[in-house]
Amino acid sequence: MAEPLQHRFSRRERQIMDAVFTLEEATVNDVVRQIGEPDAYDSVRVTMGILEKKGYLTHRQEEGRNVYTATIPRDRARRSAMRHLMETFFEGSSSQAILAFLDMSGDLLSEAELDEIGARIERSLVEDGDDDDGEG
Repeated sequence: MAEPLQHRFSRRERQIMDAVFTLEEATVNDVVRQIGEPDAYDSVRVTMGILEKKGYLTHRQEEGRNVYTATIPRDRARRSAMRHLMETFFEGSSSQAILAFLDMSGDLLSEAELDEIGARIERSLVEDGDDDDGEG
């Protein structure tokens, strides 16, 4: 199993990758604005170059500026971040993480979103039942 992405990044690298994923593509100035540290231009620029050398970012020239995009699929980064969050704060328990998310956002979820969550749970139960070999 590949090492989670979060364990490969320094704090600054993680901030930059989060900003690039949020913005989808970004210049150094875009990232500096996104992370809210106006004095960090040089460190962000250097770190983005390092992330590019490591293969996590790529860039193209646009009007004399480098515009960066992530080379890692967003879904892979999302899964890695969730795994890291579960391991760090919920002792690896996905059920505890889900309950915490529901506690945090329960009244912010629409009826349609709650229905979608319920349907996903039902599908998961059915799939688990399909794997049962009938032995008890």
